[in-house]
Amino acid sequence: MFLVVGANGQLGNELRLLLQNKAEYVDREELDITDEAAVSDYITKDKYEAIINCAAYTAVDKAEDEPELAEKINVIGPENLAKTGVPLVHVSTDYVFDGQNCVPYKEGDETAPRSVYGVTKLAGEKAVIENASTAVVIRTAWLYSEFGNNFVKTMQRLGAERESLNVVFDQIGSPTYAKDLAQAIVEILPQLKKGTKEIYHFSNEGVCSWYDFAVEIMKKSNLSCKVFPIESSQYPTKAVRPSYSVLNKSKIKTDFGIKIRHWEEALQECINNLKG
Repeated sequence: MFLVVGANGQLGNELRLLLQNKAEYVDREELDITDEAAVSDYITKDKYEAIINCAAYTAVDKAEDEPELAEKINVIGPENLAKTGVPLVHVSTDYVFDGQNCVPYKEGDETAPRSVYGVTKLAGEKAVIENASTAVVIRTAWLYSEFGNNFVKTMQRLGAERESLNVVFDQIGSPTYAKDLAQAIVEILPQLKKGTKEIYHFSNEGVCSWYDFAVEIMKKSNLSCKVFPIESSQYPTKAVRPSYSVLNKSKIKTDFGIKIRHWEEALQECINNLKG
């Protein structure tokens, strides 16, 4: 039996569909991961084969105003889960990098987060690696799905309401369909090697800007909304985003034999599912 923490989010919901009765699913109502006593009471060492931590504080701009809460959820929570001694799969982010690269980031590249969100997620990774008996940390990026709030659903909503939209073209990355990340995690679970602690990167293949992504969403959704490219300076946000955060996925493909599809193919499936 596996334990999925943060089970009501995008990734948690995708894992529910894949793992079904092979896992137990909890969100903050059932288990407050920031409470060390609650975690140690709930999770005894032999109860679960592995924990998959999908819980995170992900409101990137809001985190600038709520650093303590972001730290509780993104650092203390994962640390408490790691201390249980149960093998842990922990999800992290491309925001641990400063975005100044021009080639895809490898796992060992220097980290230099530029936002509270990125700082707390990096600290969470370190807490997991230091405290877990066995751990796989997976950095991902630009996550979307049929569940929850995300860029794809926002673009579809705005695209149906408006004639035109402005979207930044100078932030480059790789969109990730939560279903594909969930599938990769399910493939990793039986291959977890006791005592290993490794960081991996996962996103869909291919590279685009948020502008390119938005254009493709409109096209695949049959929406006539025009999308215009703007610079990040024309759309100021409280938190600094990485301008380039493409992730190199060679390690996860080699170590676990995972095949990854192109983001456009994955996006088409998600949009088909949203049409229902």
